[in-house]
Amino acid sequence: MTHVIAHRGASQVERENTVEAFRAAVALGADGIELDARRSADGEIVVHHDALLPDGQAIVATDRSDLPDHIPTLATALDACAGAFVNVEVKNDPSEPDFDPDDRVAEAVVAEIGTRSDGIDRWLISSFRLATVDRCLALAPALSTAWLVHAVGEDTPILLAERGHCAVHPWEPTVTAAVIERCHAAGLAVNTWTCNDPVRAAELAAWAIDGIVSDNVTLTLSALGR
Repeated sequence: MTHVIAHRGASQVERENTVEAFRAAVALGADGIELDARRSADGEIVVHHDALLPDGQAIVATDRSDLPDHIPTLATALDACAGAFVNVEVKNDPSEPDFDPDDRVAEAVVAEIGTRSDGIDRWLISSFRLATVDRCLALAPALSTAWLVHAVGEDTPILLAERGHCAVHPWEPTVTAAVIERCHAAGLAVNTWTCNDPVRAAELAAWAIDGIVSDNVTLTLSALGR
């Protein structure tokens, strides 16, 4: 079955990356929820896509108590996702102000997941930085981990399989049936971002893609006949 993964929660009906969006995604029937994890100035892990607030202030330079009320901590966000599996994207981009080559954000995310009794199968950790994904897996070898990429290179499936990762997350326009087949042959799941076209979603499902990250849960579920 192709899983429908709510992009930053049910962002078509609620503000993205909020408790309300995560609860709405579960209510709409999403199989999984994708969300973004960053560090605040006081070391709290919070859920927000951008490194900067609308006023230009960096989240990493702002204490948790001074952030807008709608930005949840990771712990609160995970609680709100009860009923779905969760794909935590660890934000650690070298071009952004909160970049940390020591991967403290990865360590904090893994530590938070380690406090949970939900079962290790409920969590999937991803990042655009392969070293960050590697760090997560080193800290918790039983965790499912995935590399976010724009396109799957010729060597990507073997590289990830050799490192022990379980999935690759490519940009939707770059996904073909051959890409999916190549990844599956290497033992990797393929979850694509971000597809909001029902015709394209049906095509990807026909190719046996494992997951579709979508802004519109209802539309994508309908396209898959669910």
